[in-house]
Amino acid sequence: MEYISWAWLLIIAACLAIEAFTMGLTTIWFAIGGVAAWIVYFAGAGIEVQIIVFLLVSILCLFLTRPVVVKNLKVGKTRTNAESLIGEYAKVDSEINNMNNEGTVKVGGQVWSARSIDNEVIAQGEVVVIKKIVGVKLIVERK
Repeated sequence: MEYISWAWLLIIAACLAIEAFTMGLTTIWFAIGGVAAWIVYFAGAGIEVQIIVFLLVSILCLFLTRPVVVKNLKVGKTRTNAESLIGEYAKVDSEINNMNNEGTVKVGGQVWSARSIDNEVIAQGEVVVIKKIVGVKLIVERK
């Protein structure tokens, strides 16, 4: 039965290694389940109980704590350079007219194609707020 202890350690190590490479906060909960099963092994429980403890602890940790941890750590929510423009102010470089498929704004020293959010024509020189990005176009609204 000594090999079961090594099997749980192998499961723990594998889950931690996978988590270290993926950073998806999924396999870490199975490592915690492995630790619980390993403790139950040393308490003298049979393999069936160990497997049940492993599955229960892993699944409970996954479903009860993962959403909270992901929200607080903001896992997978890295904003790109373009996404960081949302909410910024920009100056209209050339008139924005959705009907003619025209318009550019200048923000951060770069010129972007732009469209108005509500199809209104926005004159050159006006200040706008960037609301979202669709493809390579900024969707803006008059300030």
